[in-house]
Amino acid sequence: MDTITTKDGVEIFYKDWGPKTVQPIVFHHGWPLSADDWDTQMLFFLANGYRVIALDRRGHGRSTQTANGNDMDTYATDVAALTDALDLKDAIHIGHSTGGGEVARYVARAKPGRVAKAVLISAVPPVMLKSAKNPDGLPMEVFDGYRSALAANRAQFYRDVAAGPFYGYNRSGAEPQEGVIQNWWRQGMMGGAKAHYDCIAAFSETDFTDDLKAIDVPVLVLHGDDDQVVPYQDAGVLSAKLLKNATLKIYPGFPHGMPTTHADVINADILAFLKH
Repeated sequence: MDTITTKDGVEIFYKDWGPKTVQPIVFHHGWPLSADDWDTQMLFFLANGYRVIALDRRGHGRSTQTANGNDMDTYATDVAALTDALDLKDAIHIGHSTGGGEVARYVARAKPGRVAKAVLISAVPPVMLKSAKNPDGLPMEVFDGYRSALAANRAQFYRDVAAGPFYGYNRSGAEPQEGVIQNWWRQGMMGGAKAHYDCIAAFSETDFTDDLKAIDVPVLVLHGDDDQVVPYQDAGVLSAKLLKNATLKIYPGFPHGMPTTHADVINADILAFLKH
């Protein structure tokens, strides 16, 4: 099993497929999932000539179930440790949901030459939480509800999220895929409850405005207009305005988990962006 060990002793699991001589793509998963959520993308981009890498965030998947360090600064530091260990140059960083926040924070601080492009999919930046500065954000009660449900019955909560809003399976006419639901649940239950609990604050309260403004590389911003988890107008649309070199694409009717439900569309659009 491929892992690196961070300065604070946390083992970070990662997958690394493909030739070391070609351009690398690093995938950053959403909450409370793992690198496995990117299997479809990794196989696709591997077949298209890229080296593909995906990590399990600390406290998630096969990485150490940490009690501490479950915050965006530490997540970004962990990514930097991995990119240093693998000596990645001109990498493309792709993040979904919480992973999009991780990408924004890492790319804004990355060493020169490490990053070529980035992709934010259904991503949490600039900031999810409603405030005077962000009046269209989601109220704290939403995230307190996540915390309460996780603490009370994490297994049932994760089943409900996957079977409902995450993939839009609660919409009229939707055709829920049992394997997709079970795979989401499996990934979630692999991780640590404490890390997942803490990560709710990390993805909802972290303000990525300055990170987005600091990013110089081209960024593709993808969001579905039926995202029930991260509303697109307060996320993808605002992020694209803050970035110096952004391409924004909004998909009518696509849900939060669109890299899974609409992988053919998302993969093709990302590939076109990378080859442009």
